[in-house]
Amino acid sequence: MAHKIKKGDHVTVEYTGTLDDGTEFDSSKNHGPLEFNAGVGQMIKGFDDAVMEMEVGQEKTVKIKAEDAYGQPDKRLVHKVPKDSLPKGPEPQVDMMLTVNLPDGNQIPARIVAVSEKEVTLDLNHPLAGKALTFKIKVVDAHSHEHGHEH
Repeated sequence: MAHKIKKGDHVTVEYTGTLDDGTEFDSSKNHGPLEFNAGVGQMIKGFDDAVMEMEVGQEKTVKIKAEDAYGQPDKRLVHKVPKDSLPKGPEPQVDMMLTVNLPDGNQIPARIVAVSEKEVTLDLNHPLAGKALTFKIKVVDAHSHEHGHEH
């Protein structure tokens, strides 16, 4: 009996994510297969939904709308900052990525969307916000926890 993935199952998948224009933004080829617990919100909703009912060895390609991926860009996450406040480094340019330190100690990536003489506009939205994502997913392993397959 092939095991169909259910909520809470421990799943290992290989995947490649691409944008509408074919740009590959992420792939398990770069850092090995991805392990997660299905359906519990560790992954973006569309990815979680996609693996439900899949079986080990099965491959599929899913297209996830932005709402089920990283959401639409939030205008409140676009900030103007004085150039002087940026970390010393290369001259800021549009589309350059910076790492911003948050007050709570976390670091998040920010993309420069505009540069003027004295100010830089940073977009703290996820770089994939507002984009539809296509994932090619292959399930390489899956098991439910209740059978005591603990490592």
